[in-house]
Amino acid sequence: MQLYNKLSKKERLDLINRAGERRLTLSFYKYHQIKNTTIFRNYLFIEWDKLDVLGRIYIANEGINAQLSVPSNKMIEFKNSIDNVTFLNGVRLNIAIEHDNEAFLKLKIKVRDKIVADGLNSNEYNLDKNGVHVNAEKFNELLDDNETITIDMRNHYESEIGHFKGAKLPDVDTFRESLPIINKKYDRHKKDKNILMYCTGGIRCEKASAYLMNKGYKNVYQLDGGIIEYARQVKEKNIENKFIGKNFVFDNRRGERISGDIISNCHQCGKKCDEHVNCNNEACHLLFIQCDECQKKYNGCCSDDCSNIYSLPYEKQKELRKGKKNSNKIFKKGRFDKSIINKI
Repeated sequence: MQLYNKLSKKERLDLINRAGERRLTLSFYKYHQIKNTTIFRNYLFIEWDKLDVLGRIYIANEGINAQLSVPSNKMIEFKNSIDNVTFLNGVRLNIAIEHDNEAFLKLKIKVRDKIVADGLNSNEYNLDKNGVHVNAEKFNELLDDNETITIDMRNHYESEIGHFKGAKLPDVDTFRESLPIINKKYDRHKKDKNILMYCTGGIRCEKASAYLMNKGYKNVYQLDGGIIEYARQVKEKNIENKFIGKNFVFDNRRGERISGDIISNCHQCGKKCDEHVNCNNEACHLLFIQCDECQKKYNGCCSDDCSNIYSLPYEKQKELRKGKKNSNKIFKKGRFDKSIINKI
């Protein structure tokens, strides 16, 4: 039996369209000691492939981190497949606010060293001793408290398009960069201030809060279920929404709107915009914010140089890339140059 994808994205999309079924986008995580990660990975692939589940799942000795797309008519079967795994029984599923049948087009289950790349040694945190988990109502209360420092535990390109009012937004590319920076900046407040943190779904805050607790911070709180669960509670319980803009997500949607505010700008012309795209030049692939006008002007690329390359015949583009290895720079994220605003 195959334990990997054989269909291309185009072939998968054709199958999804022919099926005509609505798909649900969701995520979940669980920290738990998994002894044989390969066996567990293969088991999940077999079970979820049968249900036409798609998504990106990371498995490590420390647990599982899953972002998924599930056919709505197979949701009960999918939930049963999770509950049949003892340590996942009853795990909360973070259901997306906005669904898209094309959110994921492959089922990728990978074994990793960690489910969250944190750059930490095991003696730097204890997941049994992390922050107090708070719901949306309590989060709002703490957010308004003058004795609270609220920290966005996401990366700069995530917080750029949406964040909580008054939150501190570390200018970092990765989660592992943020932890020592935050500790150094707020160490003097470890005993006299509330430290309130949030992320997309909660998984990063589990480690971040445990890390700060290990550093001697006394009053550490984290948003239970992250922004996704916060948005659900706000809607269901008619709670004031203190999140402005969009919540960045790591699938083909790239974001889901939490409020009507557009707080970011096109990286090329400076107009109000919060649509992330990847540069069409495959040798670049920069993630950046681009408005419709600039999309047409630059051919979906981040610069004139990339636009010129993308305009070449595809075989010529491949020839230019031949023999050149992609470094980590292919995953780089664009930053907005505020000086552009002065030119508008």
